[in-house]
Amino acid sequence: MAVEMLSYIERESSIHRLSGVTKLIAFLLWSTAAMLTYDTRVLVVMLIGSLIIFKMSRIHVREIAFVLLFILFFLLLNNLAIYVFSPRQGVAIYGTSHVLFDIVGRYNMTWEQIFYQVNVTLKYFVVIPAALLFIVTTHPSEFAASLSRIGISYKIGYAVSLAFRYIPDIQRDFKTISKAQQARGVDLSRNEKLGRRIKNAAAIIMPLILSSLDRIEVISNAMELRGFGKKKKRSWYSEKALRKVDAITIIVAVVFFVSAMVITFNDGSRFYNPFN
Repeated sequence: MAVEMLSYIERESSIHRLSGVTKLIAFLLWSTAAMLTYDTRVLVVMLIGSLIIFKMSRIHVREIAFVLLFILFFLLLNNLAIYVFSPRQGVAIYGTSHVLFDIVGRYNMTWEQIFYQVNVTLKYFVVIPAALLFIVTTHPSEFAASLSRIGISYKIGYAVSLAFRYIPDIQRDFKTISKAQQARGVDLSRNEKLGRRIKNAAAIIMPLILSSLDRIEVISNAMELRGFGKKKKRSWYSEKALRKVDAITIIVAVVFFVSAMVITFNDGSRFYNPFN
């Protein structure tokens, strides 16, 4: 059976066994460090760490391949846009210009621009695997419990939990409606022309919207009947108690974050400059 995109994948791994609070704190520290730093040394270490964590999670690349390809497509667009709109951004940041070749007008290729865009790419490869792992290794209910535990309103946590639960439901509904439409002779395969396929795919949208609205009504009625939101706090069935390994993981994440920030801002700039 195909794994649903961006849904919880149950595995027996050290990453899965961590508390949702631990994974949330570690992910926030990890992503903040990746967003703040442009130090290539830090980013390379984080990239290696991402690969190690991914291996430890026992999640297979094919299970998140579609999302990875989608993100890589936007990474390519982002790099292209950076060069089109700011072809000398690297020169402005690093203060030198080592031209490889000229193209036309202000467009030339410099080592500084390549180095800058390599750092941007590294930031994607550092953050995206960590974000995907956090989503697919944390049960939605446990994620909501972890948000509540760090002080976020349980109403917000519950909304986030429902959103994560809803993604695979939408995918299943889409597949079911798509198969039903194909059984009625609506061809969505490559045998049809692109324009016709888009028109046929549009016929799925309305049933999908109606089924989604129906599910929303059922869930909201069930929550209202159970008195959701009446009290300021609530307990969580899926909440995991913090263990020794959770404490160690949080300490390691904090130490790494502080170390990364010290290395990044050691010379007063968050950009590592190998050209000076």
